[in-house]
Amino acid sequence: MKDFGAAGVTAEAIPVANSSDVVSARQTVRNFSQRSGMSLVHQTKLVTAASELGRNMLIYGGGGVVRVAAVTDGGRSGIFVEFRDQGPGIGDIELAMTDGWTSGNGMGLGLSGAKRLVDEFDIETGPSGTTVRIVKWGR
Repeated sequence: MKDFGAAGVTAEAIPVANSSDVVSARQTVRNFSQRSGMSLVHQTKLVTAASELGRNMLIYGGGGVVRVAAVTDGGRSGIFVEFRDQGPGIGDIELAMTDGWTSGNGMGLGLSGAKRLVDEFDIETGPSGTTVRIVKWGR
């Protein structure tokens, strides 16, 4: 995935420590996608993925920071969202990426479902935390 942390990209960071912060992060993602002119279908997919990833970050990583940015690349525009926690990491990433797998009481949408909803998906995990980066491009 391209590094969208470059200068000139306007980003908003939302600290997530409780479920109302996940709602705030989800609303920020929605606002960015609406302002970008993204279709309602793409907005819904992005917000759904962000909601799932934000809840996972809170439940399994103890919270963290969500960073949202409008991005461009080669004439296309989209929304970049990063979820960064300092939790224990994901022990078995291959299993966690399996459709329908859940480590809790969820529906199993999780990481694999979020990946299907966006155009770009990147995950890094280890004992010092997990970072998931997603991009949804406008059409």
